[in-house]
Amino acid sequence: MTGVGAEDDIPLCERKTVTDFCYLLDKSKQLFNGLRDLPQYGHKQWQSYFGRTFDVYTKLWKFQQQHRQVLDNRYGLKRWQIGEVASKIGQLYYHYYLRTSETSYLNEAFSFYSAIRQRSYYHQVNKEDRPELVVKKLRYYARFIVVCLLLNKMDLVKVLVKELSEEIEDYTQRFNTEDQLEWNLVLQEVAAFVEADPLMILNDDNAVVVISNRLQEGGVPPLEQGMVVGQLTLADALIVGNCNNQVKFSELTIDMFRMLQALEREPVNLATQSSKPGTLVREDSYTLPVTLYEPNEKPAKRENPHKYLLYKPTFSQLYTFLSASFKELPANSVLLVYLSATGVFPAGRSECEGPYDFGGVLTNTNRDVVNGEMVQKRNQAQKEMHCLHPGDLFPFTRKPLFIIVDSSNSTAYKNFSNLFGQPLVCLLSPTVYPKSMQDQCQRGSLFTLFLYNPLMGFLSVCGLSSMRYGLWEKAQELLRKVFHDISQMITSSRVVDQAYLQFYGDEFLRLLMIRFVFCCTTLRLHKHFREAGSFPESYPPLPKQEMVESSLLQKHVLELAAMLDVQNLFSDGMLDNY
Repeated sequence: MTGVGAEDDIPLCERKTVTDFCYLLDKSKQLFNGLRDLPQYGHKQWQSYFGRTFDVYTKLWKFQQQHRQVLDNRYGLKRWQIGEVASKIGQLYYHYYLRTSETSYLNEAFSFYSAIRQRSYYHQVNKEDRPELVVKKLRYYARFIVVCLLLNKMDLVKVLVKELSEEIEDYTQRFNTEDQLEWNLVLQEVAAFVEADPLMILNDDNAVVVISNRLQEGGVPPLEQGMVVGQLTLADALIVGNCNNQVKFSELTIDMFRMLQALEREPVNLATQSSKPGTLVREDSYTLPVTLYEPNEKPAKRENPHKYLLYKPTFSQLYTFLSASFKELPANSVLLVYLSATGVFPAGRSECEGPYDFGGVLTNTNRDVVNGEMVQKRNQAQKEMHCLHPGDLFPFTRKPLFIIVDSSNSTAYKNFSNLFGQPLVCLLSPTVYPKSMQDQCQRGSLFTLFLYNPLMGFLSVCGLSSMRYGLWEKAQELLRKVFHDISQMITSSRVVDQAYLQFYGDEFLRLLMIRFVFCCTTLRLHKHFREAGSFPESYPPLPKQEMVESSLLQKHVLELAAMLDVQNLFSDGMLDNY
């Protein structure tokens, strides 16, 4: 309150308003801080806690709207404090998106973050001599940028990065801080992230066209009458990123960023669904949809598979998440494991080669540092303890498992055994790339790029960095025909392993398998991909002659190359008899 001596002059009702506001503010902070202690894995343990937190923030937001004048006069409520509440609600929505994988909540986070900027809630912060308040503002900018990146609002990202850069410069000049390098690193990371896309699509005015790579209506070849496929549904996905030196921002590598979007549908704006006709949105009036925080409500049908994003996890962290996901996997559901990680190779050949003798991919080693020194293995003949070997995944093949490995030692996972007879597929990246393409690995893997946006992958291997939107659309139309043909090849083949057909009923997995086949055919025809490890592989193997080397698909690839005027990069020797 504004002064101890003046408290007696304050009407009781106004004093109660301030007391109630302080209670709600303290309660909201306690609940928000408690979110950090919730387990990151599992689906049920955290829902009721999120419900209570949303409930309190809704009351707090409405309370400060209804009693703004009293709070301004008697409590000294500042605009940055309103901004802080709005920022926390934005964070709540973002974390709810991370927990549920429902992209609609990203739009809600964006609404609150956008309102903070439009209404200049943090504008007065720079006039106060309190560096901790400026840090709140900088963190808000960083979070807003992450949400905009995930919503592909790239024009706004560039504006926000410029504003953040100016704020950081002002902050470091005014305060002698130790975190200047940290904030400059944030700027460098987001700049590299924005520039990671290998292609610019330009309209007639030379403006960049932003393409969404989430699953859209009609974006997958449909199941046709007579196709016999499994009824499995992709329910959970572990997306692991542990590549050395790959572009990242906010614990999200570019490969992780691409794969998580490949496993999501286009977001729907919840506000447009839940707002009642005739409701006026006035200053500061954002209400939270009731359906979000009713813990007793039955959850709506999940549109996207639930995802865990694991940036540089240790082996124990990765295994904990795998186990939790496996335990809670519903009946007739699939667990997808995506590994984008540095390869670990075996020290030598053993006499009897098993699932732990081919190496695997690296997990984080930061827990095994003593006095700044990495603990060395005493015996070089021992297995690498910070490696996820194929054998480590064997226990999880008791349920349907779909694995994607993007690594320099992806072929270690060819040595898989299906011990339990459940559907199991491993899609494995090339292990060797042409010298001209090795320099680009920092900006994301070519293999993941094909699974995320196959046309962008095709253009990348052709060295094209920009193209007109009209040509892009024409090429996409051709790709739709190619994908339709690949779909028919897979479902009509008499020799393809049944595991592929078991997974084929799920739209996300269907699209990944089709894009994988297209990637295989493209790289096999490309003149620069000639070494033994230059081509993707799979377990169980796909029939080569009937599928990845089929003359029909090769003809399609050459048609696409001719459309883009890059046919000189592809070999047509195999098509002489077509």
